[in-house]
Amino acid sequence: MACTHFHVLCLAPWVPVVGLEIHAQISSNSKLFSGSQVQFAAPPNSVVSFFDASLPGTLPVINRRCVEAAVMTGLALNCSINKRSLFDRKHYFYADLPAGYQITQQRVPIAVNGTLSYSLCTDHKMSQMVTKTVRIKQIQLEQDSGKSLHDDSRSQTLVDLNRAGVGLMEVVMEPDMCCGKEAAAAVRELQLILQTLGSSHAVMAEGQLRVDANVSVHHPGEPYGVRTEVKNINSLRFLAKAVDYEIQRQIEELENGGTIPNETRAFDSKLGCTVPMRDKEGRQDYRFMPEPNLPPLILYDTKSLPANINHQQVVNIDRIHERLPDLPSVKRAKLVEQYGILPEHSFTLLNEDGLTEFFESVVKRTQMKPKKVIGWILNDLLSYLNQHSLTVKESPVNSSMLADLLNLLEKKEISSTAAKQRLRDNCQTSRLPSWK
Repeated sequence: MACTHFHVLCLAPWVPVVGLEIHAQISSNSKLFSGSQVQFAAPPNSVVSFFDASLPGTLPVINRRCVEAAVMTGLALNCSINKRSLFDRKHYFYADLPAGYQITQQRVPIAVNGTLSYSLCTDHKMSQMVTKTVRIKQIQLEQDSGKSLHDDSRSQTLVDLNRAGVGLMEVVMEPDMCCGKEAAAAVRELQLILQTLGSSHAVMAEGQLRVDANVSVHHPGEPYGVRTEVKNINSLRFLAKAVDYEIQRQIEELENGGTIPNETRAFDSKLGCTVPMRDKEGRQDYRFMPEPNLPPLILYDTKSLPANINHQQVVNIDRIHERLPDLPSVKRAKLVEQYGILPEHSFTLLNEDGLTEFFESVVKRTQMKPKKVIGWILNDLLSYLNQHSLTVKESPVNSSMLADLLNLLEKKEISSTAAKQRLRDNCQTSRLPSWK
């Protein structure tokens, strides 16, 4: 059944509120509590330990790499790191959760009270940028579940436990956003930070970054409305669409005298709308309890580190802080300062995977000023790549070839019109050109 696409309503009497819960798969060779490999697209049930399958008598052993990744992420997001955090059992029944519970950090997570600054354009030309901040409530370590594969033709559900026990960081963002565009911009900035840190590859297409969006609307000055949760959104574009659709749906429902139930919904990307999954009115009792097989997770800083302890066996928060790389915001500032480009151009360079390296490679090889180079890359090359759904790595024109063309233009051996035509021709033929 086709979805009804709601017309745009005046939002003046309504205030939309959006909060996010983001699950980022930790970049680690092994799982959170077992030695099983983490391998995308491995044959079903081929990387499953006895603990992952929840066989009796098996016990969890914490993965140091996962702890360090969570601490690093917390520091990058301006969080307070808890030197003593706790693990809990969250009970619920799914076929792909063999233990009947998930080990998580409900009561005392590893990091709390952070902030994430992100920027978004206020017009289609990206000439106006505004910076906003969302509060980070907490970051917690937890296990991923397995995967249920539904075979409708045979009326069967098959279970693959390869993903069971893989380490996740759940980043909980406070409801400080008001539209899909803001939500997508915040998640993109988080994605860039995670990739810069190396704490997560954060490839949404591979399920390494999954977003749950909590959406509600209310009148100004009134308490927040009943929220709905849109689960497991796996792309930034779908996130923006899902949030905006859900805001409009709720406003339409309330304007027509209806009510908003507290429910979980999914975003149907083909229909472009959210659809009900299950209601939350009979709120599920997860029966949280302390994890009896794991002691408190103790972290140290330089001041609290005991003198006689083996440094290889503890996690030192200060040492991790010292190893933090330049974050995306610092990289953008350096690009603006070094090359004299516009701030909005620095966002585009970082947002497109591999584009910063491409730009800097062209600048090194050409006599053209960086301000002119960026125009060629963004207005001509990138627009072509976007039109044909190509990544920078799939570009038919590499940095050396573009630099050669721009050098000819700088020497006035060809005109700008001729250079644009040659660039288009090569993009279309995908053959190595001879510019001269």
